[in-house]
Amino acid sequence: MIPSVYNRQVLPNGMVVLTERMPSVKSASIGVWVKVGSRDEASEVAGVSHFIEHMLFKGTQRRSAQEIAKAIDAVGGTLDAFTSRESTCFYAKVLGEHLPLAIDILADTFLHSRLAPDDIDRERQVILQEIKMVEDTPDDLVHDLFAEAIWGDHPVARPILGQKEIVLRLSQSDIRRHMDRFYRPDCTVIAAAGDIEHDRLMDLVVRAFDGFDGQSIHFDPPAPVSTAAMRVEERDTAQLHLCLGMDGLPHAHEDRYAISLLNAMLGGSMSSRLFQEVREKRGLAYSIYSYQASYRDCGLLVVYAGTSPESSSQVVDLIRAECARLRDEPVDPIDLQQAKDQLKGNLLLGLEGTSSRMTRLAKMEIYFQRNHELDEIIAGIEGVSVDQFRALAKRILRDEAFAITSVGPLPQAALLS
Repeated sequence: MIPSVYNRQVLPNGMVVLTERMPSVKSASIGVWVKVGSRDEASEVAGVSHFIEHMLFKGTQRRSAQEIAKAIDAVGGTLDAFTSRESTCFYAKVLGEHLPLAIDILADTFLHSRLAPDDIDRERQVILQEIKMVEDTPDDLVHDLFAEAIWGDHPVARPILGQKEIVLRLSQSDIRRHMDRFYRPDCTVIAAAGDIEHDRLMDLVVRAFDGFDGQSIHFDPPAPVSTAAMRVEERDTAQLHLCLGMDGLPHAHEDRYAISLLNAMLGGSMSSRLFQEVREKRGLAYSIYSYQASYRDCGLLVVYAGTSPESSSQVVDLIRAECARLRDEPVDPIDLQQAKDQLKGNLLLGLEGTSSRMTRLAKMEIYFQRNHELDEIIAGIEGVSVDQFRALAKRILRDEAFAITSVGPLPQAALLS
């Protein structure tokens, strides 16, 4: 494999530009990342970051929404955006030769969107339908309910999409005020990967973002405090959807590789303990898995299962039992090495595309302010010892730390029985 070439440059206005040239590909992915998400919103405008994500492709002073879509479609590219709890990203993927067009469109939408009141009202209805879609999808909804259960009313626990009553009253001035506060160079990262020449891209970015200035205004609330809470939402569904979990680790924690291995062994794959025990051996669930979510100052380790109401107590007991085994029994060095090999394989396979490379660049900058070479990450994974793994499992997988949420036909009393 021909090695990639990484560059980082800070513009005079404070905006960071990251590039990774991948000589063997013909495509390029570029994202404009803003280091603000749903946790950074004031309660009275919760959901505004996601609203902005929708609005920036609805027309600028130079292009209508249809012209934006046609321009990117005409070169076979894609244009999209997403909002998370701690960032918002607007990105494009095109052939390398069409990078000037992609940068021009991204800069135009980012800096010059009209945010017209009629467009806002129309998109408000789209977002309300998106919220309803999640509410009608219990295996999605249960994850939002879990964050609210374990973290209470802390901003990081809020649903990214916002709540209907707040979305209904968000105005043009709310959107502009939020953008004026956060959409500033010191809060913006541009990341690009693929068929890219760094100097050429810098010339394009400098021209396209000419006049972009100012300083962001951040507030820094304390980290959330978790509680071993239970939240049950009764629904007339065929399955009961469960989330059980506890505190995880922040992104930059020194044990980040150890918790990734813990997640892999618990429920991160088809060979994981939960998948084998609950699905393969007992047939109690079609879908069961674990995941970790990491943020600036906190994290989660969560198990999801979709099962019949009659089997729910047994599934909960099995999840707790597998967590106890990982916590209390010495880990087999062979099992730990298999988890390491799985993690390394997933990492390398996941970075074969330009979009995933672009995302990795931006997240490394946002959470570490530097790039981690793949060799460094692989060494970190390999460096996790049996003792380090065991100590982390004992610290994380405590019985008293479990929170639980469910969506389905079972009342709370039955779930506890």
